[in-house]
Amino acid sequence: MPPNTAFLACRLFCLALAFVGNAAHAQLGQRVKAIQGVDVQKLANGILGIMSYTVAPDVTTSSLSVSNAATASPGLSMSQVGGGFTLSKNTPLYLEGNAAYSRYDPVFLANDGSTARLVPVKWNSVSATGGIGWDFALAEHWVVRPIFNFTLGYVASDLAGLKWWVDNNTDLDLSFLDGRRLKAYGLGGALMFDYEKFAPEHDDDIEIRYTNVALKSYSDTPGGVVGEAKAESASVWARTRVPTGWGVVWDRPVRYVYEAALTEFMGDQRELGLKWMASLGFGLELDSSALERWATRWRFVARYKFGPDVKGWATGLAISF
Repeated sequence: MPPNTAFLACRLFCLALAFVGNAAHAQLGQRVKAIQGVDVQKLANGILGIMSYTVAPDVTTSSLSVSNAATASPGLSMSQVGGGFTLSKNTPLYLEGNAAYSRYDPVFLANDGSTARLVPVKWNSVSATGGIGWDFALAEHWVVRPIFNFTLGYVASDLAGLKWWVDNNTDLDLSFLDGRRLKAYGLGGALMFDYEKFAPEHDDDIEIRYTNVALKSYSDTPGGVVGEAKAESASVWARTRVPTGWGVVWDRPVRYVYEAALTEFMGDQRELGLKWMASLGFGLELDSSALERWATRWRFVARYKFGPDVKGWATGLAISF
């Protein structure tokens, strides 16, 4: 999903240096002046800020790739898969889960006073979020749903490019930088208003959600630095499903799927430049509920996503149980 400008790549340019910054600047001395004026605390917060985009299940950030103008390749990629469900009307326990993967591939300039080289630094982030809630009926088709959320995350670095350059241009041993990692956890919650109406002529779903989860790093942080970030967002998501009139498959009509979503990022995500994202989707759905199988509905949806200086396309496959 390439941006119109390089604003996001520039804002995210130094995030991967959170653990490299102080060590490289202190030990390379006069030979290599790689990183100047690095605020390690701010950068550690920034790494968790990237993770905060994928704390809550959200179609606007479920698949996102931002190109790095310097390398013409994706500098930031995010993917997530997840969902939620209520057990039954008699037991309105709500459960949700979300797993996400992010890859950040920036390049930075290492300078030894006479020559400068672009040095790649790669970071891989994996996170998982769970949620437990309860549905309280407000009206025939409306429920309010408070949710408790918890997150575990892991960020690992692959500094092979930096280590190769230093090994060939200095006498220093920076093997301790390779494989640097950051562990994080998050606690918080969400409040959701959910509308569901199922009828032969059309099915309608609307979700209005506010999420607030505080992320914090623990263990294996150099210099005792503790990264913190607040994942706060407000979102609206709507979907309607209408019979196509093409006939039936598996004893149920094939349906058109229309979808729209808008997410406003209100926490530390705003510091990274992406303040909101929107998504418009269209697809088809097959209903297998008449077959009494473990899955009841199968959807393929193509989505157009856009935000401040960011736009692109994504496709998704969803299964309802």
